[in-house]
Amino acid sequence: MKFCSHCAAPISIKIPADDSRERHVCDSCGSIHYFNPRNVVGSIPVFGNQVLLCRRAIEPRHGYWTLPAGFMELGESTSTGAARETHEEAGAVVQIGPLYSLLNVPHAEQVHLFYLASMNSPNFQAGEESLEVALFDERDIPWDEIAFPTVKQTLEWFFADRAAGVFDAGNEFSVRSRDILPTEKI
Repeated sequence: MKFCSHCAAPISIKIPADDSRERHVCDSCGSIHYFNPRNVVGSIPVFGNQVLLCRRAIEPRHGYWTLPAGFMELGESTSTGAARETHEEAGAVVQIGPLYSLLNVPHAEQVHLFYLASMNSPNFQAGEESLEVALFDERDIPWDEIAFPTVKQTLEWFFADRAAGVFDAGNEFSVRSRDILPTEKI
């Protein structure tokens, strides 16, 4: 950022009073411009014992498989965004369940949140950002073609927890979370 979005004056990078980090500060009006991580929200859509995945029609990772997810929009909650992204990318209507995984990706300035989701029917179709959409049994997941480490980690946790009975009626679980390292390409 070189110019203030409020008054168009030049920006300096400095530590404002009562702060401890360098920020973009307007030399004229004094506005402080904060840059914060972007939230990527998505779902783990399940129908029966299968998970719905999308083959990406866009970069990054064109042609690779992913859970339906994308950037959260202003004015929506994370769960509403996850349902919207699932409908946009996979044409699937889902009932959003609890938050399942939260993955920090500091080197990409992102936080990825995935919700458990159930599909009411096996109706789905590829959206503009998907080449194709398909339901997969665990054994058929194209593990070598998963687009992002956050998706792979979430799927690995999901199938392990399902096998362990974590999702059985009455069981509670904690949100899975970890940081993704820069060496794990996003």
